[in-house]
Order: sequence, then C-alpha cells, then structure tokens
Amino acid sequence: MQKMMKRWQLTGTGLDNLTLADVSVPVPGDHEVLIRVSAVSLNYRDLLVIDGKLLPELPEMPFTPASDMTGEIVATGGKVTRFHTGERVTGNFWTQWTDNAPPAEMAHHGLSLGGPLPGVLAEYIVLNEETLVAVPPSLTDEEASTLPVTGLTAWFALTESGNLQPGQTVLLQGTGGVSLAGLQIALAMGAEPVVLTRSADKIPRLNALGVTRVIDTRATPAWADAVMSLTGGHGADHILEVIGGENLRQSVAALAPGGHIAQIGFMQSEELVMPAVPLMLKQATLQGITVGHRRALERLCAAVEQYQIKPVIDTVYPFGDVPAAFAHLQRGPFGKIIIRVK
Repeated sequence: MQKMMKRWQLTGTGLDNLTLADVSVPVPGDHEVLIRVSAVSLNYRDLLVIDGKLLPELPEMPFTPASDMTGEIVATGGKVTRFHTGERVTGNFWTQWTDNAPPAEMAHHGLSLGGPLPGVLAEYIVLNEETLVAVPPSLTDEEASTLPVTGLTAWFALTESGNLQPGQTVLLQGTGGVSLAGLQIALAMGAEPVVLTRSADKIPRLNALGVTRVIDTRATPAWADAVMSLTGGHGADHILEVIGGENLRQSVAALAPGGHIAQIGFMQSEELVMPAVPLMLKQATLQGITVGHRRALERLCAAVEQYQIKPVIDTVYPFGDVPAAFAHLQRGPFGKIIIRVK
C-alpha cells in the first residue's frame, strides 16, 4: 500500500488558491474505510464553498473541496461490518443524516462532505461506514459519482417529499445537474416533464433525452403562461426551483392546484419573492430541499438500477485539470462535470 497521495487543497478562498499537494494517505479508524477515489462530480455548491460564500465560517485550511465521489474500498477499520474491501461505494453528503427527520445540526450546515467536513478531491479518502452506499452495478464510476448531491436532491424533491405519480407534470428549470436528474427520474416514473432553457441550441439535446415540451425563456420571458398553455390550463404538479429570487413569482403562477415547489437553488438570489395569495388559493406547498438522507440515496440507487437511468455527463476531466473543470462549471454545462481520479 502506497504511503503518499495527491490531493487538491485550498490555502485560502478562491480558485486561485486551489493547488495540488502531496500528502500522506489517511488511515481508517475502527468504523471507517479507506477508499481509492475513482471519480469526482462537481457541484455549484463547491464553487460557493471555495469562494467563501456559503458556510457561516471558513473551513480549516488547507481544505479539500467537493462532496461527490465514487471509489473502491481498499482497507477497513477493525470494527467495520457494513462493507468489505473491493466494493464500489459512494458517500452520503449529510454524514449525520441516515433516515427520517434531519438532525438539528443541519440547520447550521451540519457535518456535510466538501464543507465544513473535508471533501473528496483526493486519490484516497476515509469515511465512516455509516455514510456509505453501494453504487448501482450498471453505472460507470463517473456516472455513479453524480448521485449523492444532484441525483439525490432531485429524487428527494420528487419522490421522498413530493410523492410523484405517473401522469403528473414536472417543471425543470435549465439543464444543470439537478434539473436533468429530475428530468430522467420524471420520465422513468411515467411523469410528463416540461423543461425551461435559455439556450435554443440545447433543445435538440433535450429532445434526444425524450423531452417533447421545451420552453425557450429568452423567446418567451413570461414562461408561466406557456406552462399553463402546454398543460391545458392545469399547471405543473411539481416544480424544481433552482433559480430563486423573483423567479419564484412565475413558479407560483405556473403551479397546479395542490402542487409542490421544491426550493433547491438560488442562482438569482437567496431572497425569495412571491405573492402569497396564489400559493394559498392553490393549497400548494413550498418546501426547502437540501439533498437527502442515506436511506433515500439507497432507494435512488435501486431506482437507477431498476429503470436503467444513465446520468447525463457533459465532460470528464483528468485529475490534473481540476481548475479547468471548475471553469467549465462556471460557464454552465449540459449535465455534470466529472473529474476522473483513477
């Protein structure tokens, strides 16, 4: 077993302070496993943590960012019982949240991978066995690495919280990781997606994924009216709100009676602006979603295998090109940006 490894780490906030370092391979404790990382999936959240714009306190430096990975267990602590060497695994983002209601610590960011806990942009990492989930056998390491945050966020919003049913309309905003994961889950479970995009050149790619109803929001800024028209006046039963700010006004307008808005992102603004009366008259719900618990990730992995879902990947970068991968993430990919580590 090698004693040294390479790890990306921050010495201060900002991508300019992200460097590749040689460090010792960590040693697992009694209930921990050592994982040789194969692939890492980047999230918009990672950029916020790197820039010091998300957490109430900066993590201890040097700090390794990113939260989503797939890897192989190469060593286990003496009291590990859930997994064995050789198994392919991923880790749940919220390390304390196994099932049911979230722990109180989560209201203050809790113990989440990639901030405040150390992240996964390294050749080897150590995780507690209770955090781990076996990845779907049908997925590559790169595909499986997309599940813990974007995949689980969409799954939790639509199924665990939203009780998605066949035939319901699901509105997805844009072509980022969460929206495309939600699209694939909706199609797999017999729902009817409507996708918003600001780029007309992405419409053929959405059509190739099975989408027949796409709204170009540059051509149709009042997209809520278009959603009502496409649904025969019914509206969307589920909306994955990833923009925030004033965008929520249109989401409420596009919502069906009894509908469910999952508040996931705040790309426009953290301040949510919407009229109360339409939400009340529709007897609708607005629910905050912040990824999900381990049991839900296990159910997502089972559904991915059952429905043969293949996560959408934009580009795979080598381990040495992490800064270029983050630059691509800032530009706005179609699907996920992946780092191949091994």
